[in-house]
Amino acid sequence: MTTSLERSSVEGEPHYRASVDGILRFEQLQPTLRTRLGGGGEGDGDGLSAGITVVGTARPRLSWRYASAEPGWRQRGVELELTRADGFRTGIHLAGDEQALVAWPFGPLTSRERVAVRMRACAEVAGEASDATGATAGHAHGGSKAVAVADSAWSAPAYVEAALLEPGDWSAQWITPATGGGIFDPAPVLGTRFDVSDGLVDARLRITALGIFEARINGALVSEDHFAPGWSSYDHRLRYQNYDVTALLQPGENDLEALLGNGWYRGRIASFSLHRGHPYGEKLALLAQLELTFADGRRETIGSDGGWSAGGSRVLANDFYDGQTTDLHLPVRPARDGAVTVVPSPGVELVAPVAPAVRETQTVPAVSTTLTASGRLLVDFGQNVVGWVRLRVRGEAGQRVSVRHAEVLENGELSLRPLRSAKVTDTYILAGTGDAGAAWDAAGGVAGVAGAAGAAGVASVAAELGELLEPNLVFHGFRYIDIDGLNAAEDPATELLSVEAVVLGSDLERTGWFETSSVELNQLHQNVVWGMRGNFLDVPTDCPQRDERLGWTGDIQVFAPTATSLFDVSGFLSSWLADLAADQLPDGTVPAVIPRVFLEEKPLAGWGDAAVIVPWALYEAYGDRAILERQYPSMTRWHDRVTADTTDNLWLGGDQLGDWLDPLAPPDAPAKAQADPDVVASAYYARSIDLLARVAAVLGRHDEAERYERLATGIRAAFNREFVSPEGIVRSDCQTVYALAIRWRLITDADVLALAGQRLRELVDERNFTVATGFLGTPVILDALLDAGQLDAAYAMVLGHEHPSWLYSVDLGATTVWERWDSLLPDGSVNPGEMTSFNHYAFGAVADWMHRVIGGLTPTSPGYRDVSIAPRLGGDLTSASISHLSPFGLIAADWCLNGGVFALALTVPVGVTAAVTLPSGEHHRVTHGEHVFTCDVP
Repeated sequence: MTTSLERSSVEGEPHYRASVDGILRFEQLQPTLRTRLGGGGEGDGDGLSAGITVVGTARPRLSWRYASAEPGWRQRGVELELTRADGFRTGIHLAGDEQALVAWPFGPLTSRERVAVRMRACAEVAGEASDATGATAGHAHGGSKAVAVADSAWSAPAYVEAALLEPGDWSAQWITPATGGGIFDPAPVLGTRFDVSDGLVDARLRITALGIFEARINGALVSEDHFAPGWSSYDHRLRYQNYDVTALLQPGENDLEALLGNGWYRGRIASFSLHRGHPYGEKLALLAQLELTFADGRRETIGSDGGWSAGGSRVLANDFYDGQTTDLHLPVRPARDGAVTVVPSPGVELVAPVAPAVRETQTVPAVSTTLTASGRLLVDFGQNVVGWVRLRVRGEAGQRVSVRHAEVLENGELSLRPLRSAKVTDTYILAGTGDAGAAWDAAGGVAGVAGAAGAAGVASVAAELGELLEPNLVFHGFRYIDIDGLNAAEDPATELLSVEAVVLGSDLERTGWFETSSVELNQLHQNVVWGMRGNFLDVPTDCPQRDERLGWTGDIQVFAPTATSLFDVSGFLSSWLADLAADQLPDGTVPAVIPRVFLEEKPLAGWGDAAVIVPWALYEAYGDRAILERQYPSMTRWHDRVTADTTDNLWLGGDQLGDWLDPLAPPDAPAKAQADPDVVASAYYARSIDLLARVAAVLGRHDEAERYERLATGIRAAFNREFVSPEGIVRSDCQTVYALAIRWRLITDADVLALAGQRLRELVDERNFTVATGFLGTPVILDALLDAGQLDAAYAMVLGHEHPSWLYSVDLGATTVWERWDSLLPDGSVNPGEMTSFNHYAFGAVADWMHRVIGGLTPTSPGYRDVSIAPRLGGDLTSASISHLSPFGLIAADWCLNGGVFALALTVPVGVTAAVTLPSGEHHRVTHGEHVFTCDVP
């Protein structure tokens, strides 16, 4: 919710009155359904379209934000009011200043129950105690006298609805086509026809699949979601979607159908020989339950069962790696003249989603089209994206048009070698009739003309519009495409009427923005954002284009802090972590990728540690104690597994990936890093145990916290004995081992730590400030330099252009972060290594450092309740701005340096306290409001 406060005078005394506008949030989720709700009651508005948040829990937590408040205002409690469907209202008062993830204070919801919740703030205004700047002190408000003020007005109601909470809520049956529907058959369509009587007031479709689905009612898509229900640990958990389909139904006969695609379940992503070697299942299947509610209170359920029908579709083939083949001769809605077979339930837990679905988030126009030497039409979109291409062409019946995708060019043609076995080709067999459906819409009055003249007019418009070519069951990673099959002899572009790239990804809310006076640094940050946007497609993948696209644990482990600062990933990563815990082996080993696809697994330092590090990152960003509680057994199982492999408190030996993709490693041997794998593994062992001790303390498990603290102390002592010399030299003497040892305080002797810092600086100087770290060293190298007092070296490294560096790729035109520091060589050729992705977010973990050090914004307590604002000036930067939409609201800091004067403008939301440190060393402590600070800089 948001609220602003108005100040007036009553008999000469100040009086504060809150004006509330907005809605509460449930479980940090955005409203997922849009529906018409009855109005007329207090706070109900006009009864028009309102958002409903669907949750898979009986006790959803509550969060709210305030837009602004007078200085000194603070929440001392809230009143919450719940209204049930029968109009019965329950009110409750909660004392305190909590605003984020507040425990549900009412009785538990039941399946399908929808309630309205509204709130008003109970507040007080502190006395005039202030710091030297006149700003009011933080939420501790030490010693200041507080005066109660009037409660705010009631917020608008927020609606929350429980999904199906019990297995017995499902009456539908799993079905599959009785014939056809195989891996080499057209994608199947399963459906049913049914009657709806008058008086329908509400309709919910609960639906999931083994595979992916696209559902329609009476020919209209039920949602804008793609690839639902997504990829989960199919052996343990399967998501289902909840859709409000009331507006799609009509009195009388209706039709419900779902197109099924292979997706992750039956595609090569599972059956690839390097992965599972076989699909999760041989048959696609559907589970659908349409629940109807009528004005007289009746409820009817139409569930998938043996009476449904099946048929083939115009999608002849579909695979995430290889692409989609579509025959436009065939109807969008084919005849369903085949039977279905009821199949046993997969026997896994059905769960409601806790994160946004994959959706179209934007489109990108083409920037150029040229003809290649091979005769294909080459299209450049100017940006490496993830999604598909939407184009219109004019052609003849039976004409085959193919679209291939690639991230870079070599010798003027698509560079396909980095894609390995992935064919990444979408093929269309044209109908030759144009887009008749769009023609009826575009023709307007012509479409309404009776007789042959009207039909001829529509056909003419259809021919002008051309045929729409667009896949729906695959995605690709690309900047370039080439098109083959257009017949115009001299200029194929005469048959290409329009083309655009459709960007797909999990529809996450953007929460972080950053900009500086450096154009190159800004482009690097944009590359990080684009890389995350493309790879956060239902699961956090390593890359989106080649025959991989897996949820590598090591990649997200290093990137999680950056991810939480750029987008709201609270639900996205919470869901992924639930799959991690489900896929964790009985002995505690964490699979290298989640969901699991490899048949053999082993403990990997820096990869398996995602079980501990990612939940902690979510706790720091969102203050979500529950994620720690839920994942704690997974964390301790990982700890137990690693401890079993240790010798004298050190993790030695084993087949480790180590500091993967060290730039000095051979292109064909990415694990042969400079850093000794024993040093790296033992450092990660210490890091995870240290975090585990903190987690146990947060959860009130004090005995366990003390035990883990003692173990962490023992690991550090062993690390120093085995790997660190009295002169501060760390075994293997490279950037990564010093970065890990310094940043994680593994070197306990202050003098030795200082010597190690000096040696790190020497190594950086020797390489002319270029990066010599891989996946595990890169996220900590700049912080380690800062900790060693080498701010100038950190700035020289992040602003450097010489290979290997972050700006090397920017100089070569990169629009996303690369997998290798030199995925593209200086001469423009592609790195000869087998793994060469141009969209890999891991090295983009540097953005977290940019936010904290250049922008100056660092959370110092969970959920950004307390923050530090302390920009560190360096390089030739003269300005920077950072803003973050925290659980409490927008925090924004903008600074500039002009003529030796530093100026900082700061916005702090209600509920947050900021400790400000200026370059001059001055310190200030401020609460909500707009603040400006200046100081002289030598």
